Formats: sequence, C-alpha cells, structure tokens
Amino acid sequence: MAFYLKPDFSKLSWEAVYAAMSQAFFSLSLGIGSMTIFGSYLSKKRALTGESVYVIFFGALSALMAGLVIFPACFAFGVDAGAGPGLIFVTLPNVFNSMMGGRLWGTLFFVFLSFASLTTVIAVFEHLIAFTMDEWKWSRKKASYIGIVVMFIASLPCVLGFGPWSGLEILGEGTNILDLEDFIVGFNLLPIGSLIFVLFCTSKYGWGWNNFMKEANTGIGPKFPEGLRGYMTYVLPVIIAIIFVVGYYQFFC
Repeated sequence: MAFYLKPDFSKLSWEAVYAAMSQAFFSLSLGIGSMTIFGSYLSKKRALTGESVYVIFFGALSALMAGLVIFPACFAFGVDAGAGPGLIFVTLPNVFNSMMGGRLWGTLFFVFLSFASLTTVIAVFEHLIAFTMDEWKWSRKKASYIGIVVMFIASLPCVLGFGPWSGLEILGEGTNILDLEDFIVGFNLLPIGSLIFVLFCTSKYGWGWNNFMKEANTGIGPKFPEGLRGYMTYVLPVIIAIIFVVGYYQFFC
C-alpha cells in the first residue's frame, strides 16, 4: 500500500510524468472519438464542462480501486506489478493459480473484465456506426452487422498474439502483438487525435473558439472558463506535441 499510495518525489522523472499523461489520454479515450460520441448524445440541459468533471472523477476513482486490488496481489505473490499489457493475461493468471479458490476468482475476474471491455467496445463501436449512418446512410442494423464482422476479424491478432502468434516480436524481444497495438493507439492515435481536437476547437480554420464556448457552456452546470483561451490555443497544443515526440524518443532510443 505504501508503494502504491505514498509518493517518492526523488524518483520523479520526465519519463514518469510522460507515462502519467499518456495514461490520462488512454483512460479517458481522448483523441479516438469515444468522448466525442458520448458528448454528442448528452442533453442540452447539462453543460459539457460539468459532465467532463464527473467523467474525470469517476475514471480516477475506478483506477484507484483497481490499483488497491492489483498492487497488493502482485506483491503478495511476488510478481512484477509493472508488467505492462501482459499483466492481465500473463501475470494475474499466475496469481490466481497460487490462490486458494483461484479458479473461481480467476473466472470471476475475467467475466467482469469482459463486462468492462464490452462497455469500451460499445463506445468505440458507436462512433463507427454513427459515422456509417451519417456519411454512408446505412441503417443501424446494417452498420452493426458489418461492424461486428470487421471488429471480430480485427481483434483476432490480439487474441492469437498470446497463442499461435506469440513468437511475433515486432517491437523487439519480449514484445507481442498487444504491445504493438498499444503502441499504435497509445503513442500515435491518442496524442495525434487529441492535438487535432484542440486545434479544431481553437483555430479559426476549424470550429473556432466562439463556437466551442457556445457548445461547451450550453445548459446548467459549471461553465468552461473564458480565461483558458490562451492556454488552450498556444500552450496545450505544444504540451501534446511534446508528449508525442518524447514518447517516440523514449520508445526507440
């Protein structure tokens, strides 16, 4: 618990800051359309700023609770808590194998993980369906059926990466296909997509600041501060660009 919750600022480095910021991008699904599709279905009665605060708060709370489960379990059974994407599918099963009733707890864990994954799939799936409905005039049923097939095929490499394709180490020794997919999303789509969103909302060549403020502040609840315009326009894009560049540097150098 001390390892998890007690900060050691002597070990604080740019790499740790970058990892935390990257995780924030990932956990909030920024840059790949998930928050956009959720926001598009919100009622005009509620301001976007207040709803965004709720998303951040409950996202952080769920992550904190997950850490309270995972970190003590890893230390109790002597496994690496920093195993990365393989933690869930490789490390934690070994933890369950060492526990009394591990088969039961392991089964429950992956059942609940499936529920969590399903909610994420719904978010990702919906903006793909909405795109095909709006741009290609497909019906929801047609978009869903075709999307299911495409998503199933696209998910196979991740599944096979822990089985028949486990020998594929595209990003180097000890990596797998899930690491590659994590690199594509975490190091590329999330920061680049977020940068595009920020520039779109603040630049006159995109939606523009005034239109953004009008949309964000419609309805009751906390309003987006007008004083953040300079930060949003000039500072935040630079921060996101630095995250992107430093991520590539640390990954390949």
